[in-house]
Amino acid sequence: MSLPPLPDSAITVGAHADDWRRAVELAGEALARSGATEQGYAQRMIQVIEEFGAYIVIAPGLALAHARPGPDVNTDGLSVVTLDDPVVFGHPHNDPVSVVLGLAVSTPEAHVTSVAELANVFNDPEAIPALAAATDVADVQRILTLSEEEASR
Repeated sequence: MSLPPLPDSAITVGAHADDWRRAVELAGEALARSGATEQGYAQRMIQVIEEFGAYIVIAPGLALAHARPGPDVNTDGLSVVTLDDPVVFGHPHNDPVSVVLGLAVSTPEAHVTSVAELANVFNDPEAIPALAAATDVADVQRILTLSEEEASR
């Protein structure tokens, strides 16, 4: 198992978001920039949160924005957005969020395997703070690659 592709175009470092909606939009914009999704996917990710709440805040400081497979998903993809100031999503324990992952999958099976792989990566307690402190795209890719390698051992 491995993470979906994470090209440079899918990473945004030090972005500003006034609220969780904008943070999710940024993750969606990065997915669209990478070609994984169309622009409308970001709105579907927001609708998931509006409907089901802040369950996407899966660990302290980390949100995993996603939506079901649909016609606006071109291919499996991952985006990473680090925020200059953390935002509140409304999670009782894991707010505020400083790292937002965007996940797009083309099949329900890909969703399950991608979430499982991300869970393995973020079992490393240093991964989220390291991502939040990343200063450039190369830092983000290095941190995720190292965490993924650790998880596969």
